[in-house]
Amino acid sequence: MQVDEIVDARKNVLKADEAWKIFQNADTVHVGRGRKTVVYSPEAASKEELLKVSLGRTGNLRAPTLRVGKNVYVGYNDAMYEELTG
Repeated sequence: MQVDEIVDARKNVLKADEAWKIFQNADTVHVGRGRKTVVYSPEAASKEELLKVSLGRTGNLRAPTLRVGKNVYVGYNDAMYEELTG
């Protein structure tokens, strides 16, 4: 897998509106929390629900966040990244 861009989340903070713009352009948004991964379709999922699980306590987009093709991966869990890296 080739990495086209790396952005430091501490320097480039994304709030709800910017995060939603990223999600709207995605086919799926995979959100990892602990051992659980939930997959959302931004067209079908409610904006409030998706932002609730993908933003941290500070209101910023959770890290790590990856955009791979038309899919977005938010947060971390081993199973999600094993599936991603094959």
